[in-house]
Formats: sequence, structure tokens, C-alpha cells
Amino acid sequence: MAEEKKVQSNESFYNKKIADVFRVVHASEEGLTSEQAKKRLYEYGYNELDAGKKKSLFSKFLDQFKDFMIMVLIAAALISFFTGDKVEAIMILVVIVIMAIFGVVQEAKAEQAIEALKSMSTPNANALRDGHINSIKSTELVPGDIVALEAGDVIPADLRLFESNSLKIEEAALTGESVPSEKEAVALEGDDVPIGDRINMAYMNSNVTYGRGTGVVVGTGMHTEVGKIASMLAQADETDTPLKQNLNSLGKTLTVAILAICVIMFGVGMMKGDHTWVELLLTSVSLAVAAIPEGLPAIVTIVLALGTQKMAKRNALVRKLPAVETLGSTDIICSDKTGTLTLNQMTVEKIFSNNELKDAATELSDTNKTLKIMNYCNDTKFSSEGELIGDPTETALVQFGLDKGFDVREKVVSEPRVAELPFDSVRKLMTTVHELPDGRFAITTKGAPDELLKRCAFYDLDDKIVPMDEAQRQLVLETNTGLGKQALRVLAMAYRFVDTMPTDITSEELEKELVFSGLVGMIDPERAEAAKAVKVAKEAGIRPIMITGDHRDTATAIAKRLGILGENQEDAVITGAELNEISDVDFDKLVTKYSVYARVSPQHKVRIVKAWQDAGKVVAMTGDGVNDAPALKAADIGIGMGITGTEVSKGASDMVLADDNFSTIIVAVEEGRKVFSNIQKTVQYLLAANLGEVLTLFIATLLGWDTLLPVHLLWINVVTDTFPAIALGLEPAEKDVMDHAPRGRDSNFLSGGVMSSIIYQGILEAAITLGVYWFAISYPVHTGDYNAIHGDALTMSYATLGLIQLFHAFNVKSVHESLFKVGAFRNKFFNYAILLSFTLLAATIVIPGFNDLFSVSHLDGYQWAVVFGASLSIIPIVEIVKFVQRKTIYK
Repeated sequence: MAEEKKVQSNESFYNKKIADVFRVVHASEEGLTSEQAKKRLYEYGYNELDAGKKKSLFSKFLDQFKDFMIMVLIAAALISFFTGDKVEAIMILVVIVIMAIFGVVQEAKAEQAIEALKSMSTPNANALRDGHINSIKSTELVPGDIVALEAGDVIPADLRLFESNSLKIEEAALTGESVPSEKEAVALEGDDVPIGDRINMAYMNSNVTYGRGTGVVVGTGMHTEVGKIASMLAQADETDTPLKQNLNSLGKTLTVAILAICVIMFGVGMMKGDHTWVELLLTSVSLAVAAIPEGLPAIVTIVLALGTQKMAKRNALVRKLPAVETLGSTDIICSDKTGTLTLNQMTVEKIFSNNELKDAATELSDTNKTLKIMNYCNDTKFSSEGELIGDPTETALVQFGLDKGFDVREKVVSEPRVAELPFDSVRKLMTTVHELPDGRFAITTKGAPDELLKRCAFYDLDDKIVPMDEAQRQLVLETNTGLGKQALRVLAMAYRFVDTMPTDITSEELEKELVFSGLVGMIDPERAEAAKAVKVAKEAGIRPIMITGDHRDTATAIAKRLGILGENQEDAVITGAELNEISDVDFDKLVTKYSVYARVSPQHKVRIVKAWQDAGKVVAMTGDGVNDAPALKAADIGIGMGITGTEVSKGASDMVLADDNFSTIIVAVEEGRKVFSNIQKTVQYLLAANLGEVLTLFIATLLGWDTLLPVHLLWINVVTDTFPAIALGLEPAEKDVMDHAPRGRDSNFLSGGVMSSIIYQGILEAAITLGVYWFAISYPVHTGDYNAIHGDALTMSYATLGLIQLFHAFNVKSVHESLFKVGAFRNKFFNYAILLSFTLLAATIVIPGFNDLFSVSHLDGYQWAVVFGASLSIIPIVEIVKFVQRKTIYK
């Protein structure tokens, strides 16, 4: 079916009468014939989601070379190659290729979101074809098909319901609402009804939890609500992470600096007239190559990879490396409520029995009538593994019974159900009839408190039946109102005994003269650790935002319980319908006002994320449902749930929480801040070292000194730019890492005093190195032998420049704090790295045979003492500068 397909109607069907719906889709209650279905399948295509255009592996590989820093490194490799330094050129190219391969591997799962959406489609559907209900592949459904639904079915396409018999559909993955939606086949009014309130619609990939229904297909494939989400995912632009922005900015800064060095070096040389322009050009280019920290991208990748391993051990699974650092700069955490801040599991929280309101944890006798009714008047089933199957509200009641020692499976053996009156959304009640051992029959009823009270003539008080009076009725209604204000879903329980089996199983016959027993308040409770995590986030300057498909009252109550909202902050709550009335321009001004968004759609979630990003904030978005996927992709970092999350949400995420624990996000934020801090230390260390090398060569050239040979520079870069830099990435987090506000989107690796530190520390390294060379020339050990004097001076300056960088690595364990406070030797990997680097550096001087290779001489004890003393001096000098800075600039 490569031809262009016929476009399905984009009209809203929830606000149309069923006759108008049939007219639009050209169908009727009799369904389609096989010929009609075949023709429409050709016209509209299969009921499946488009895979979208996929990039080839080669294209993905080439994309890795579009990064600015990578282009700078490629230029450096070419310059090194043409100036004769082929070893360094090869090393740079190897680093680039490894980084590109790693990038392709990390992004290999980027297209899994839409694939996961496709895999969610159901294999079969019960459709009315040729006048008979037939089981057909859901991919062959077409607009106009009539589909029959029953408990346990997965909705195969978007349907407009025209028959509903106690039908309930769980739509949490689409709407974010934890309680199944009760469906009615009635036309709705309005043109902007939220998805969660469209009670006459059944959407693809949601689940029937109760009752039966029939609907006509009004949308298939990409024209379903799930299809719209898939389109949003496919069209969403990838957001540049702060890390990528920082590296690009750093690369551009270095490029400007390198070009300036080349120009100045060439200009000064031409003015002096000591060398030809060709020699000056080669010298300038060699100097520029020395300024490029070619190992930085590789080291950043290694630090991020090590960070992902640490986070994985703490249940935060990172899918994209930059997400590790992005977490550390997070200003806003937009969190889905259901399944993220809450358990996505209805739980009994309060019980009102014998005119007493008690917490669910209170001891309760298994003879309590309210407990008995909630279990008897219940359609929950048990799987072979003992798991509860059914409507989440009903399974919560049975679970509560099990927790109290009341196993309904045992009880109904002696008091079996003999009749039932299913739940009806009109009367809002359910009733069952049970035969008792003494020959009588017990009628048990549960449902909406206001409706059930109308049918109660008595109430139960300490197992005594007392006539219902107005005072008792008011007490029940006030209790119901109070529980409702706490966002609890309240059900009422009632019963009566009859001597003979009712002959007429109707509401009029069964649901009358009832004895009120009690109320049960349920809620999808907040996670135990979530409130603490919210508190820690606020202390770290991070603002939590709740986004949910639930009603305003429920969202407000949960937000207050979690600490997202204060007691009198109801004006910080807004609904999706209210948000629709606000323009994007106005919303950008108002976004900081709201902390809770209720009854929202997927489009709203993306809009909220974008508004915060427009305000300059780094935004993290958590979620577990299909409806969260577009926002997860739009956010700076999308965080999916590993246990309750759909494959769609995981595929759209940068990070997945293996334990679905909101507090794990805070752990990940701490790790992210540590990673950024350590990368910043690495940048400071490498750039200060490279600046020291550049200034040493630059000034020495101007003075006519030969302080370093190209092989010395290459070996120093290999030895000092690798192991210590990687080890700095393994530094433990500083104690105050979570005590300050996020650094913000505008910060970079050179901010916070790092740039000034690089400059003065690079100057200091060059000054000390040049000072040692001058000292060796001025006060030589050998007298009268210029070659020997120059050889010693060259060796001492080479050893000094290498060692001073190793000692300087201790200084950058903290940008501002004292080395002695953060601990000089607490990182064992760092200690080993310094020892290894020193060994490799010293080996070129002390091991026979290396002298000729590196053009160096052996040093005696006096000379080594000068080298060590001069190199070590950088530690106290930098410590003094940091002390002054802490007392003045950063106090």
C-alpha cells in the first residue's frame, strides 16, 4: 500500500450524537461487510503506527562529526600531520573515531519509542463483519467497524461508544488518572473536553477493567490519540543538553584563542626577523596544536560513563551519556503524579464504622460488617499466582481485607453469592445476594454515599440496627465531605437480611430498607519517600512541579501532602482547560506562578516544559505513561519509570528509574552535580596545563631559549593529560554539593572562577618552568660545556613542566576549597594515577636508553631537588590564592 492513503476525519466525535457519528464514518450499527472493510483498508491503510524514517548506521556515524569540538580536533589532527607530528595526529584521530563509535552505540535506542508504541497494539479485536462478531487482527480494523468490548480487553482503536453496560476503562497510560473512567454512551457538550472526561470514547491501548460496551471505530493508526503522540515524538526536536552546549562553547573559545596565538606568534617573529615566514608558520601552528586539549572529549566521555555506572548501582539507568551531567544543572523537575509521586495503586486510607473514623492501620475485627461488605460486594478475581485481578478500586478493598486477616475466598465458601446486580453508572451502586448457613439471605450493597443513603432506613451501631434519623444522616454526609476534601474516593457500604431469596433481582427490590454500615476512603497514595525527596529538592534550589490527569482536588491534596504546595497555595493550581485560555506569550510570564497542573493533555505537558525552558531553566520531566512521552523527549532530561513505565515512556527518556523511586532522582541529581564539578576540575587542570605549555614555548621562543622539544611536549601531554585527568573525574562529591542552587543554563565549565584560575595557574606553571631553565643555565652543574649545560637545562625544564602539572592536579581537587579540607589522598585512583604518571615521566630520564630517544640527560640529586622544589611550590602558592579568594571574592 505505497499509494497515498485517504485522510481520516479529524472531527471531534465525543460531542456528536451517535447518528451523526455514523454519518461521518459512513457506517451503521449493522457494521461493515467484508468487501467494505477490504476497500477501506486499501483507502486508509493498516491500523498501526508509522515507523518513521530511519537513519542508516553510516548516517548516524557521520552525525557524530558535526560537533564543533570534534571539528576542532580534526583540524588539529590535520595540522599535526602536515607539520610532521604524525604520532599526535594518529592519536587525535583514534580518539575521534572511538568517540564517534561510542556516540552511535549510546544513541542506538533513540528510535525505540515509536517501535514500542507499535508493539502495544493488540493482536485481535471482536468486530461485527457481515452481520456476525468475528475475531480479526486489530491491524485490519478500519473506520466504521463495530467493535464489542468486555472486561480484560485492550482497546484496539479509537472508538465512539454507543452501548455501555457498567463499562469502566483504565486510561492511566494515556490520561495519567489512576482511577478507571466510567463510560456512558451519551453525547457530550463543548468543544474542548479533556481526554479524561470524554466518557463516551474508548482510546487505543487503554484497558477494559469492568463491564461491557460497543463502539464504532472513528480513528485508526496515526489518527488515534496514541498516533498523535507518536507524531509528536517523531516531530520533536532533540534538545541540546547543557553539557553539549558547554563543550561547543569551550571549543569555540579555544579556537579563537588558538588563532590569536598563531597570529601573535607569527607577527612578533616577522618583526624580529630571526626566522623565515615558513619557519614562523610551522612554529606558530605547532604552538597552536599544543593548546588543544585533544583528550578532553574522550576524558569527558569516560567521566560520564563512570558516572552512569555509579548511578546504575543506585537504580538510575542512564540511556544517554550527557544526561548524567544535565541532571546536575536541573532547575525544575516536572513530575507526573500517577506512578511517580504516587504508587499508582488504590489503597484504603480511612474507614468510618460504628460512627468512628479510623485510619486504615487501625486494628479491625474480621467480623466488622463494613469490612465484610466491601469484600462480598466485589468482583475481584484471584489469579493462579494469588494476584488480584479486576477494577483497581475493588482490588484495593480486597487487599485491605487480606491485610486485616479477612480472606474472601474462605468466607464465601459458607456464604456463596447467589445473585447480583452489577454496578450501574446511573444509580452508582452494586449489589450482591449471599445465602447464609441459617437459610436466610444477606443483601450487600456498595456505592456512592449520597445515592446509597437515599436507600438506607437504618444504620448499624455496635452490631445493633438503629433507625436512621436526620442527625445520623448529617454525620455520614459531613464525614463523606471531609474525606472528599482530603482527595479520598469514598464508597458507602450497606446491607439487610431477608428470609427468602428475592424473586425479582432489580434495584427496586434489592436496594431498599438498607442498613448503613460505614464508609471507606481510598486514594492512590504518595510514595513514602517522595515527600522527603521533594524537601531535599527544594533545599537544593530545585522546584518540583506536579503534572497530572487527575482532578484539581485530588492533585491539590496530594501536592500538599508531598510539600509541593503550602496550606494556602490553591492559586498555584491550574487545570488544562484554564491553560487553554492563556496564550503562549502570557503563559511564559505566568509559568513561575503554578506548581500543580491538573486535568492536562500530552500537548499541555510539552507546553509547560517549553515555557520553563523559555524562562532559561533546565527542565527534567518524569513520567511513566504513553501520555508523558512527548514531554519526556522535549525536556532537557526525560526520566522514565522502570517498573510501572510503558516501553514508550522508557524509549523517550534519557534516564530510567529502575525502582520507580522519586528519591532516586535526587540521588541522580547529586551524582550529576558531582560529575559536572569533576569535569570542571578536569577542564581547569587540562587548560591550565596547556596554557602553561603554550606560554612556556611562546616566551622561550621570544627569548631565544630552547626549553622543550616536540617529543617532550607530546610525552607530557600523554602522561599528564590522561591518567590524572581521568582520576579527577572520580573525585568524591564535595560535602556541600547539594547545599547551593542549580548553576543555571548560562553557566559553563569556565564559570565560577574557573577561567581566572586557569589563567593565573597557567602563567604560574610557565613562570616556574622558565625559572628553572634560567636557573639551570645561570647556575650550571657543569662548567664550560655548553652542550652539557643546555642538556641539563632542557631536561630540568622538561621534568619541571611535567611534575608541576602532576602537583597542580592536587590543587584542582576543589576550585575554591582548600586541598587539606577536601582531602589530598582520599581518592585512591587519583593517588595511583599520579604515581603512574610520575613513573612514566621519570622513566624517560632515569632509565638508560631513553636519553637518546627523548634527547635528555641524567640529573643528579641536586638537580632533582631543584626540579621537585620548584614543581611542588605550586601547591602552597595556589592554596594561598584560594584562601584570599575565599575571604574576599567568594565569602
